Amino acid sequence: MSGAYRVSVKTGGSITIPCRYDLRYKTHVKYLCEVDYFQRCFPDVHSKSINKASISHYINKQTFTVTMTDLRTEDSGSYRCAVEINGGSDVIIKRFHLSVTPGTPELYVDQQDVTGVEGGSVIVNCYYSDTVNIKWCRIGVSVSCMDGNSGTISETSVTLQQTTDAPRRNVLTVTMSGLKTENTGWYRCGVGDLIMPVHITVRQQTTTMTITQAPTTEQSSFSPTAEPVQTDNTVQGPEGGKEKDSMRWETTFFYLPKIGNAVLFLLCTIIAVVKFRVN
Repeated sequence: MSGAYRVSVKTGGSITIPCRYDLRYKTHVKYLCEVDYFQRCFPDVHSKSINKASISHYINKQTFTVTMTDLRTEDSGSYRCAVEINGGSDVIIKRFHLSVTPGTPELYVDQQDVTGVEGGSVIVNCYYSDTVNIKWCRIGVSVSCMDGNSGTISETSVTLQQTTDAPRRNVLTVTMSGLKTENTGWYRCGVGDLIMPVHITVRQQTTTMTITQAPTTEQSSFSPTAEPVQTDNTVQGPEGGKEKDSMRWETTFFYLPKIGNAVLFLLCTIIAVVKFRVN
């Protein structure tokens, strides 16, 4: 964790610093140290925020992050990410200098946390004042940086475009496309020893399935757009009229014998009753 770098933050803003360490120290206590005349270190006991700093530990990523919020000019100074080795007697450190300014920071981004989906792309804008070349790098076990305006980082296509925006000075637009979940991690814009970390999260695409249910008989019969149901079993038109007359004659001939038998039965009953009364 050797080396040093600078970060620039506007008054009232916040900053998150990723601190990587060797996997063999994953269970060791992690610290943030403030260095002025003395070195004061704050352990991450239960990830509790102390003053303006909080520490979060990501064991699987071999990283812990230091987040400092509501920064003021008096917070400017030198700090160290620290890992305790032998009960405090040995400490591995990573040093950075924090510069809090009321004006525009020397190097900044729109946001430090960017999210994309697998197969998609993300865009990061880095704003800076220096005229020297700015770099885009991935922070991992080793630092890998882009050479030129296009290339790959972690087998993912990356393009860099430098423009000038008068209100915001120089802009480096970083486009990462064809994202994979393994591209999740920490990156940084860098100008000399001045850097700005950016965390990119790549999520898997989710498939949404829409199921359309066919309307039931009850639903269709009461639907305001349902067509009227024909219940008289007739067919319209000239041919339909002939068929209707034919059905009427068939009905007449079907019931006529039955009616005749009923009348004959009634007459026989009347005659039998009359004879019975006469006798």
